Amino acid sequence: MSRIETSMRCLALLRSPLCSANSRCAHTDLPKVNFQEYRRKKLKDPNVSARKSIDERRAATYAASFVGSVAGMYGFKSHLLHYVMFMAPSREVLAEAQIEISLQGITVGKVSVLKWRGKPIFVYHRPQSMIDQEQQVNVSELRDPQSDDERTKKPEWLIVVGICTHLGCVPVPNAGIIPGGFFCPCHGSHFDASGRIRKGPAPTNMEIPEYRFLDDDTVLVG
Repeated sequence: MSRIETSMRCLALLRSPLCSANSRCAHTDLPKVNFQEYRRKKLKDPNVSARKSIDERRAATYAASFVGSVAGMYGFKSHLLHYVMFMAPSREVLAEAQIEISLQGITVGKVSVLKWRGKPIFVYHRPQSMIDQEQQVNVSELRDPQSDDERTKKPEWLIVVGICTHLGCVPVPNAGIIPGGFFCPCHGSHFDASGRIRKGPAPTNMEIPEYRFLDDDTVLVG
């Protein structure tokens, strides 16, 4: 018996003389509710034990749960990627994260100035005389002791961030009291040809950025 038939029968009983104002209907007067239409087809036969189909029903439940879980994980992944991409840096920022520098056009003794992450980068092609000069420096006498080998990956190439460590000014290449060094005219800091502080208020040497040589003529900074 369907729900509509059950409701109609209950309404008829309420309108019948048996349920008048002078009499009260008991719960036994209501028809028994039949949930047969909600049962699974395999369980409608009263002569067949439910245990015979329990494994099949469990398998169907597990399969539905697995498919639902996989679909939910993919939905969560898509939703999470949306926020990750929203919070990720823009393409312009990523483009400035690394810079590839060609060394072919930088002649011996020349300092090439490039921009990386909003900072100037000095790429100095040092002659052999400058290399010998900096390697003979007594490191113990320096304010910020560092050997020339520690600051270069190839002796002929010096790559430093072109910012004075005093107040962030930009030094002038091939100037100052040290031959082939850098001079900050703002406050008088002198750096040698290895970017080490030799005189003036700067507390530390010029910063060495992270870089690596892709080949003999190309370097990747960042």
